[in-house]
Amino acid sequence: MAQAIYLLCAVTSLVAAVLLLRQYQARRRSPLLLWSCIGFFGLALNNMLAFVDFALMTGTDLSLARAIAGVAANLVLLYGLIWDTGR
Repeated sequence: MAQAIYLLCAVTSLVAAVLLLRQYQARRRSPLLLWSCIGFFGLALNNMLAFVDFALMTGTDLSLARAIAGVAANLVLLYGLIWDTGR
């Protein structure tokens, strides 16, 4: 059951990133939409790594890669929020 949740979280993050990218391309190209899109792609990568780590490759430890992807995604979101607020 846990593997299905990891996979659903990855798909949800990926769908959110694609929808944000579509809005960025269709609208006035707001930088916050772009930073959010990049951040959600990073979160989708983080969730996919969690699925691979816990469901497919149970003998290996991908916790460092998952942590790097999660921190990078959150830093991108934080940077986008701070940079867009300062405008």
